[in-house]
Amino acid sequence: MKKQTVISENEKKTIEFAQNTAKNARNGDIFCLNGDLGAGKSVFSRAFIRFLLKNDNFEVPSPTFTLVQHYETPNYPIYHFDLYRLCSAEEIYEIGWEDALKNGICLVEWPERLEALLPQKRIDIHIEPCENDPDKRTITMTRYD
Repeated sequence: MKKQTVISENEKKTIEFAQNTAKNARNGDIFCLNGDLGAGKSVFSRAFIRFLLKNDNFEVPSPTFTLVQHYETPNYPIYHFDLYRLCSAEEIYEIGWEDALKNGICLVEWPERLEALLPQKRIDIHIEPCENDPDKRTITMTRYD
């Protein structure tokens, strides 16, 4: 287990952190994004995806209603899951979970909805607002190999 914690001063710094994380991402990585509504999971995901697509203006919609969005990069696909509306963990198989795990990078918002199906080999990212400043975030990244 490898752990890193940073304080993000503002949304721009969260975007930079996401870009740096994307720069070091490898095919097969599963990023589990944890945090309350409005914590910055979608900000992180958009910046991560745009960086790998090499397009800062690319439209990255939230997969809240579709549950998953798929993006092709020259090297591997990216799967962006939002499991907030998942009723049971087993529903994940209906939206392409097994294919996503075989090849590509997965970004998973609300990963706790996976329950026992949560992969052991993953990278957890917890994003939490700082108590004294609503613009600041504490971001903790833990790699489980």
